[in-house]
Amino acid sequence: MHVLRIFPDCSSSFATRSVLIRKLPRCTNSYLSSGQLVRRYHENATLKDAAAVVVGAGPAGIAVVGNLLEEVKDDGKIVWVDEQFQGGRINKFYREVPGNTAVKLFVDYAEALKPFRHILNTAHKPNAITELEKLPQSGTCSLSYAGDMLNLLTAGLRQHPRIQTVEGKATSAHLDLESKRWTLTTNSQPSSIIAPLVVYCTGAFPSTTPLPSSSPPIIPLDTALTPSILSTTIPRDQPFTIGVIGGSHSAILVLMNLYRLATTSHPLLKIKWFTRHPTLRYAVQKDGYIQYDNTGLKGKAAEFGRTQLDGDVLLTSEAGKFITRIDCSGGKEQEWTLLEKELKDCQGVVQAVGYTPAPVPEVSIGDDKPLVKLEKDARTGAFYVEGEKQKPIGLFGAGIAFPEEVVTPEGEREYAVGMWKFMKYLRKVVPEWVEASKA
Repeated sequence: MHVLRIFPDCSSSFATRSVLIRKLPRCTNSYLSSGQLVRRYHENATLKDAAAVVVGAGPAGIAVVGNLLEEVKDDGKIVWVDEQFQGGRINKFYREVPGNTAVKLFVDYAEALKPFRHILNTAHKPNAITELEKLPQSGTCSLSYAGDMLNLLTAGLRQHPRIQTVEGKATSAHLDLESKRWTLTTNSQPSSIIAPLVVYCTGAFPSTTPLPSSSPPIIPLDTALTPSILSTTIPRDQPFTIGVIGGSHSAILVLMNLYRLATTSHPLLKIKWFTRHPTLRYAVQKDGYIQYDNTGLKGKAAEFGRTQLDGDVLLTSEAGKFITRIDCSGGKEQEWTLLEKELKDCQGVVQAVGYTPAPVPEVSIGDDKPLVKLEKDARTGAFYVEGEKQKPIGLFGAGIAFPEEVVTPEGEREYAVGMWKFMKYLRKVVPEWVEASKA
């Protein structure tokens, strides 16, 4: 269950009037009062006939828009809000990251929906999909291929006659209980959008945790996952020790990048690896399913972990000449003591400890815009007012910030994160979202 704290509308009427007056179009009719001008501008700046609003244009946002095009009938307009429309963080930060998904699943994502297939059929060739189709379909590939595919689909969707895109940030959402309509406010135009259905695909960013005051400067995880940038961040001609905190997929990729630098362009580089688990977990193909599909290492990270890092392997591997493992399995107090002691000798530190959901637009409900708490059903994607799960409100979430909860054959609960996983989930729940928004 996700819990989302919802804040009241804190914008003052003075600030709102100031924004509106600054952006008033030029008008030569001297008989219109300033109040009439503001009202006319407000009317023009409000889109009142949208069937749905989607916030975010990463892999989940793109998939939601495509599914809504299939499910919303009667030529309903879908408004899509994002600041960049460039494929989300995958395309912006992770193009050099080796994927852990079979190439075929990227192709399946691109061909899953009729609107997507239309884009592919009308796109000039060669293009991002034809490039993916040339690769071994059971193998993996750099996420640059996925980023190019997301850009191709985004460009095609933005040309669809039923899609209106808003290049800006969604800042707040208010639900009118009588009409059951949301008013989403943006910092762009239209400045507000009214619709019965709102979907947050707002993404996530690398998490950070408190470190001892004597710790060295933090090297962002996004930098550490991009070898071309990482190589220029770390000096080549002087000793440099870097700490890496974490033991899951991102941490292993960072260690792999650093090891490659140490064996090529940065021979004076040393790495301290802080982990609570001396042995690693891998995704394992079972009869009809993948064990630890959402939590185990895959692809190049799994290969590097098995051959260079796992357990006693590190003692004799090539990577072990540069990487020292710091066992932090003794509890939080011992972990803190080790961080204080060992990070003093480091000149930089990378935290690879997961991802934090990005802030969502502030939400208020009802005439008095009360402060409320929302719960999210991680199986359906629906948000509810806390304690009122039987009352749908037309607000939903998807993607890495709000993934589907699944139960493995072993009975473990996991969150399904991945482009194809998002698509499969959304094909199941978006029809339910559209139906619920009609109630």
